[in-house]
Amino acid sequence: MMWALLAFVSAALLGCYDFFKKVSLKDNSVLVVLFLNTLFSTVIFLPFIFLSQQGCIESGMLYVPEGTLQQHLYLVLKAVIVLSSWLCGYIGIKHLPITIVSPIQATRPVLVLLGALLLFGEKLNLYQWVGVLTAILSFYLLSRSGKREGIDFKHNRWVFFVIMAALLGAVSALYDKFLMRSLEPMFVQSWFNLYQCLLMGAIVLAMIAFTKNGGKRHFSWRWSIPLISLFLAAADFCYFSALAQDDALIAVVSMIRRGSVVVSFAFGALLLREKNLKSKAVDLLFILIGLFFLYLGSK
Repeated sequence: MMWALLAFVSAALLGCYDFFKKVSLKDNSVLVVLFLNTLFSTVIFLPFIFLSQQGCIESGMLYVPEGTLQQHLYLVLKAVIVLSSWLCGYIGIKHLPITIVSPIQATRPVLVLLGALLLFGEKLNLYQWVGVLTAILSFYLLSRSGKREGIDFKHNRWVFFVIMAALLGAVSALYDKFLMRSLEPMFVQSWFNLYQCLLMGAIVLAMIAFTKNGGKRHFSWRWSIPLISLFLAAADFCYFSALAQDDALIAVVSMIRRGSVVVSFAFGALLLREKNLKSKAVDLLFILIGLFFLYLGSK
């Protein structure tokens, strides 16, 4: 299953992306870092759009079709969904330990599966129900671990932002499967990044024009910022390539991708020296068990 291998590669790259995002956002402006992320991602893919339109690239994996107006409007909607998820996620990860944020984000496959159940009339089998219930249990355990660090899931607004990011991310994953039925991976990734950058640029300009002191935010340059875009671009390329294959299962791809939590958790433990790791590791284990059962039920 080539699509599964691509999903695993995407997961590893996504874990690195989460780490560089956490490092970049420490004592830094969320809006500026997010705008630079969308800008660098666009810079990566603009040459492929230009070379394809000039006829220098006429086919193959790197070819970017022009697309119809309707298809471009689909990507504008995707940009709005993903940008909303990113804004919530960036705000959350700036104020919370990555060893709290990553396990919450790892519950996204459960949301994707439940979305497929509600929207497409799919039915859960026994393994899938075990996976869903295990993931819910892990979320409860994670909330108890958070309390040891003074993070109350019920009243902490930063947790709310991370949960909203996960919900919007699940919506995006379901929408991706719809898009990849008829669109090429490079077309989706290239134009979506461009539209996302334009939207984010408009938000930043609005902040400068309509907020006090011109919307100034503290910002300091770090080399981890372009690495966010580099690892995300590579992770999404593998992800869209996996979904484009006819036999790919969105529920399984989404589960494998959330395995990125292992990489980001390891970075948080080894490099960021975050606290209360033993209990969080138990919580993470329950999430991975839940994902394993979801995988078994989706085979």
